[in-house]
Amino acid sequence: MSDPNPAMEYVLDRGHVIAPARRPEYGLQQRFWNRLLGRIGWKVVGTWPTPSKFVMIVAPHTSNWDMPLGLLAGFASGILRRWPYGFMMKDDRFKKPFGSFMRKLGGLPIDRRNPNDVVDQMRAAFAQRESFILAIAPEGARRKTEYWKSGFYFIALAAAVPVVPISFDYGRKEIGLGEAIHMTGDRDKDIGVLREFFRDVTPRYPNRFGFVRFRD
Repeated sequence: MSDPNPAMEYVLDRGHVIAPARRPEYGLQQRFWNRLLGRIGWKVVGTWPTPSKFVMIVAPHTSNWDMPLGLLAGFASGILRRWPYGFMMKDDRFKKPFGSFMRKLGGLPIDRRNPNDVVDQMRAAFAQRESFILAIAPEGARRKTEYWKSGFYFIALAAAVPVVPISFDYGRKEIGLGEAIHMTGDRDKDIGVLREFFRDVTPRYPNRFGFVRFRD
């Protein structure tokens, strides 16, 4: 779904998302995960990421199936085998008995009572690691939202890492890996680039996918 007031300039389209994304080391484990992904009719397409650290944004996020599908695609592409990864969750989700399990999954506890500290927390997480992926669903919820949450944007700028967009296209049954994009600090230009990447993607529930835009 496109924004009714799109940015004037787009510098990225989905033309590069045309073939299965495979890294040279395509071993037994990846063949297994790709076969499993293929069994449910899906495939991974796009560009293999090259930075050692990046913020990975996934959209559209309209269904509970997005997370297991994303994990399956991550193993099929080999990305989750090569990079340590994490995702932010409320700190109250890390209480017993599930706290250790959530950390093993990659959960990073954050205190949402102090949202201004989240960017600093995630910048520190990047600084402490030689390689790292921070996965974020910028819509923030499975329901339709009028604006994307801009936290990923400010984290990428603060940590000086690029953003890699990942799309869940239920129409084509493709998980699209976008090229790494360095945020410039020009919010209108940067969100326009991301909007173009997601422009032709079909969500699981199209009526739940909101506009790709930040709040002014």
